[in-house]
Amino acid sequence: MKILIDKNQLNEKIKQIAGQIVSNIPAETDIAIIGIRSRGEILAQRLVKALKTHFSGRILNGTLDITLYRDDLNEPKEVQPTVRSTEIDFDITDKLILLVDDVLHTGRSVRAAMDALTDLGRPRLMRLAVLVDRGHHEYPICADYVGLKTDVDESQVVQVNFIEIDKEDRVIVE
Repeated sequence: MKILIDKNQLNEKIKQIAGQIVSNIPAETDIAIIGIRSRGEILAQRLVKALKTHFSGRILNGTLDITLYRDDLNEPKEVQPTVRSTEIDFDITDKLILLVDDVLHTGRSVRAAMDALTDLGRPRLMRLAVLVDRGHHEYPICADYVGLKTDVDESQVVQVNFIEIDKEDRVIVE
């Protein structure tokens, strides 16, 4: 196991992502920050807190479950995926959507999230923020806002831990 980001660095990376967003989106803009379950949801909540002082427009927050949109749903597995709720209590039509996930790898989760969102409405604009972009994308998807870009061997796993569910903040490679 190798620590890519420790707890202090994690807070700095979230501030860094927030800074990238602030420098790119006008302060008076209404923005909807939607996290992909489960760790993207936590990152989104932390970004909302970091951005509240910078935006005079409304900041909406929601959570998206992509389980039924995954392209591997029909593949045989030992454990069946658990479908959880999507919690978006606002109309996404004509909104600037900031889609948030913890790790960008193949791009499959982001593609599934975009499909799920477009079933809910037609956003005006969609941007992607990730804590870690580990490369090896299979789809032509790239993040607009990134905390750490790294090249991790395909055989390794990047695991983001958040204190809310893992009892500590860090990013490790196993």
